[in-house]
Amino acid sequence: MATYSESKKIYSQGDEATSVMYIQKGGVKLSVVNNVDKEVIMAILGRGDFFGEGCLAGQRTRIGTATTFTPTSILMVEKSEMKRALHSDQSLSDQFMLYVLSRNIRIEQDLIDQLFNSSEKRLARTLLLLARYNEDSQPHKTLPNVSQQMLAGMIGTTRSRVSYFMNKFRKLGFIQYDHGLQIDSSLLSVVLHE
Repeated sequence: MATYSESKKIYSQGDEATSVMYIQKGGVKLSVVNNVDKEVIMAILGRGDFFGEGCLAGQRTRIGTATTFTPTSILMVEKSEMKRALHSDQSLSDQFMLYVLSRNIRIEQDLIDQLFNSSEKRLARTLLLLARYNEDSQPHKTLPNVSQQMLAGMIGTTRSRVSYFMNKFRKLGFIQYDHGLQIDSSLLSVVLHE
């Protein structure tokens, strides 16, 4: 197991892809930077999430950068060991397959969201997803340390637009800033409103 403090790189875009990671505690931002240094945040991951699994499908180098945004503990599993474990442990294989399929569905939903919804709806949906309101388990009402700049990168808009909508959401009672960013389930009305 490896532990990282906040804002530490786990791997960089272009590094050799040799292992799969599992987040035991904390959070990781996956991002990609283009040739003019524009960063796009592909995913925000938390406890119970895998990443780096592209190496299992033949990916030789990392297509993005993984950075912590809170103190994080990660279980690192070398590619050969992960393949062996997936072949020999049916329970792990089932859990991993479910995770990969769920993540694929999420990527499809993110693409649809990006193509068809306003910045306000994309922000509301992102906040709800970060709070894990889409899961069967008890959602996290308080989000980890996620900056407005990070949110802007996730939804494809500017930090000033995120600030505008966050202030609007706060005034409407959808979010609060007491002891971290707290999300109320009523924020779902923004996502469902046509």
